[in-house]
Amino acid sequence: MFNEDNTVEKMLIETISKNGWKYIPAEELPRSHSDVMVEPMIRAALIRLNPEIAEDPGRADEVIYKLRTVIFSVRPENLVHQNEVFKKLIFENNSYPFGRDGRMIPIRFFGTGTKDNLTMNEYVVTNQWVFPRDDGGKRFDIVLLVNGFPISVGELKTPVRNAITWMDGAGDIAAYEKSVPQMFVSNVFNFATEGKMFRYGAVRMPINLWGPWHTPENKNEGTLVDVNRSVAAMMKPEIIMDIFQFFTIFATDKKYRKYKVICRYQQFEGANLIVERVITGYPKKGLIWHFQGSGKSLLMVFAAQKLRMAPELKNPTVVIVDDRIDLETQITATFNASDIPNLESATSKEALIAFFKGDMRKILITTIYKFGEVDGVLNARDNIILMVDEAHRTQEGNLGEKMRAALPNAFFFGLTGTPINRTDKNTFFTFGALEDRTGYMSRYSFSDSIRDNATLPLHFEAVPVELHVNQEIVDEAFKEMTDSLDEDEKTELVRRVKMESIMKAPKRVKTVCEHIAKHYKEKIEPNGFKGQVVCYDRECCLMYKKELDALLGEEASTIVMDTNNDKEGKYKAYRRDRDEEGRLLDYFREQDSPLKLVIVTSKLLTGFDAPILQAMYLDKPMRDHTLLQAICRTNRLYGQTKSHGLIVDYIGIFDDVARALDFDEKNVQQVITNIAEVKKELPKLLNKCLSYFNGVDRTVEGWEGLMAAQECLPTNETKDAFGADYKVLNRAWEALSPDVFLAPYKSDYLWLTKVYESVKPTDNRGALIWAALGAKTIELVHQNITADPLPADTEILRLDADIIDTYFENKHAKDTAAKTLEINLIARILKHNQDPRFIKLGEHLEDLREKHAQGLITSIEFLKTLLELAKEAAQAEKENVPDPEIDKGKAALTELFKSVKNPNTPVIVERIVNDIDGIVKIVRFDGWQDTTTGRQEVTQALRSVVWVKYKIKDQELFNKAYKYIKMYY
Repeated sequence: MFNEDNTVEKMLIETISKNGWKYIPAEELPRSHSDVMVEPMIRAALIRLNPEIAEDPGRADEVIYKLRTVIFSVRPENLVHQNEVFKKLIFENNSYPFGRDGRMIPIRFFGTGTKDNLTMNEYVVTNQWVFPRDDGGKRFDIVLLVNGFPISVGELKTPVRNAITWMDGAGDIAAYEKSVPQMFVSNVFNFATEGKMFRYGAVRMPINLWGPWHTPENKNEGTLVDVNRSVAAMMKPEIIMDIFQFFTIFATDKKYRKYKVICRYQQFEGANLIVERVITGYPKKGLIWHFQGSGKSLLMVFAAQKLRMAPELKNPTVVIVDDRIDLETQITATFNASDIPNLESATSKEALIAFFKGDMRKILITTIYKFGEVDGVLNARDNIILMVDEAHRTQEGNLGEKMRAALPNAFFFGLTGTPINRTDKNTFFTFGALEDRTGYMSRYSFSDSIRDNATLPLHFEAVPVELHVNQEIVDEAFKEMTDSLDEDEKTELVRRVKMESIMKAPKRVKTVCEHIAKHYKEKIEPNGFKGQVVCYDRECCLMYKKELDALLGEEASTIVMDTNNDKEGKYKAYRRDRDEEGRLLDYFREQDSPLKLVIVTSKLLTGFDAPILQAMYLDKPMRDHTLLQAICRTNRLYGQTKSHGLIVDYIGIFDDVARALDFDEKNVQQVITNIAEVKKELPKLLNKCLSYFNGVDRTVEGWEGLMAAQECLPTNETKDAFGADYKVLNRAWEALSPDVFLAPYKSDYLWLTKVYESVKPTDNRGALIWAALGAKTIELVHQNITADPLPADTEILRLDADIIDTYFENKHAKDTAAKTLEINLIARILKHNQDPRFIKLGEHLEDLREKHAQGLITSIEFLKTLLELAKEAAQAEKENVPDPEIDKGKAALTELFKSVKNPNTPVIVERIVNDIDGIVKIVRFDGWQDTTTGRQEVTQALRSVVWVKYKIKDQELFNKAYKYIKMYY
């Protein structure tokens, strides 16, 4: 059964069917609506794949019973765990007492690996699958089944408006994972499309991390043809089974929470190219360039996992070679988090020798420098595979030759996040294969990663001229100072004094730090991001820390540096072992920790992953590979609000981008752009948004002004076009604010923001266009709130919906009444946007708007239903049931203040808690935690009760009370 209105569904099922999947309508499958698995198919597969079960088909029921238990014991909060348990039951913990005399033997659920094995599986695509019941159950657009297991769910959107995209489909799937998690226990991945873009993701994966699937030949997007090509490329039985077995992993974050990782298409391509070369036996090397931040570490995890499981390789050894002395990089963190079995590390020469001399068959992580300490052959096996990170940096001295001498028959694959210049002959000699015409076996460029939303764009911001290190002036001044010296003396003096004297001048250090502190407080902190300060050397780190402490407080920053060769003990305060440093960096990554800036000189410029990091304050000369790797620390995705990484350039490095990033691949120079370009664009973006409202008087306040503006957006098409244009403007404003440049545009921007909020869908639909406002915009709106009276709707609300059409004299009066009710209702819904009743009202309102826009109901029917919703909202507001979260907050505050014992100040707990509750409710507003103004107002309100009224001067108590308020209010 096809949904006749959904041409996307029909086309995709036809495409998937051509890939070897049999189409069976859901209603024709041998299952009831309450079944997750198609059990007759599973039973048939178990019998087909396992002679022991074929001998006694009743054994299949024992297996199915065990699987059913895993599926139906799932809860929304442990879905990822159960998904992992299911995979282990399939591929690892799959032994049953079906052998002779009850001996435990492994059974097969799927045919995997070879083409012949894969043909033993039953591949089915179905549609309009209902679960868990026909009446009121969930309906899934497309479900892929392998041997009766639902391994993929697809949600399709036929957009009645441009704002409805794949993201709405992904949002529906996220809701299904919570409401019917049983359907996702056997899941490999989910996908969504609206016929323009195709995206897929793993269970419980944040929607902003869902990715596309492209082919090497064509990476275009935007049409049904492009979606069809992606589906045809990905939905092949051999690819999906490969992803299931080797390209999904389960990892544990620092808070011991499980999450599932699925490969991006470039990781799948790169890892499989490595595996294919090793299995084929030639060529025995290759070079992979995948741009910084696009998942190179995970590529190595996937490749290592598949190599270790390949039977043709006869239990190989996989070596991950790092270029960091202490192994503290993103690679080791990724491997350790991914629960990969048989993992070892060699941090000493002795450990490296023992590993290879002992002929260990595991995954080894070691450093390139350890090979420099050994002589002769360590192991001559030909099933040893090395993957060398940042391959261009491993060629220091003769390290490349030493590796080859130690492991003469090994495979060598180099991976790099930056392109390799042709002049770097050593790297191409060690890793480059002649068969790769471009020099790379796989490449994934900067433009690829930006297009796929794998990384964020980078901007640089020039600082005031007086802070720049002007090299020409320095050279001229130095020449005058050294006229009396001979050339050798000048050279030595240059080496020792020249840059140091400038970089460490106390006046300059103070001025730069004042700029950093002001910039961070005004531009970065309001959005909840953090920063990294890159100093000239270790001594500079200390100087910057001292100045920043005076400006921001000691808790706001720390230094992370190499403290070796410190005879005088100058840096001992920052001497940490690996675990201490790891905990510190995890603390930095926490959104609510007071640690805002890390000060470095060489550490954390490569292999450091902190998505919360947005700004790098760069005060150290760098170029090429080192510079590119450093600035890309800021390009990681983080939530929905981070739109770019920002480099504040105190040296003037980017005065000449071509010189700073001198690569053969010239498009690398487009990696970073001057944020001044955004300034040039902002007036155009603003005028484009204003052009929707020609003739509207923007000085008219309140609902009358909103009504006039909304009349200029009569259809969903024009609303969505405006929403898309405003979103671009909002991103630009957030990137620039605060800046005096914005002052002339503030009133128009505020007006546009109010219009945007008034026409935005009141539920979560259309999220790709109708995104949440940035923190700085929320703060700007809050600072400029005036008590705009809502239109008086009390008279209309008293009317009976059945006689409303006779009440108004003409169409204009009815339209005005409808618009009045709608604006009023939206205001109420936004005011109570955390209340489940108002969330449901918002959904009803959007459904009503859609029907009216499509002409499915008349204007009078629209007005009648709108009246009912408005009455419901007014009644809900009157009831004013306390927010359960705020109730929890009051309970937490009560327990806290019960612990206060002060004989001089008798504390009546109920009174103090009610005082705090009352004043915080007055000053708080939705999203206050994310704005400087909100945090300041709540802090002041709390202080007025605790410190001023009740005289409780206990900072720890105050901090705890604030924490509870932030959590629950």
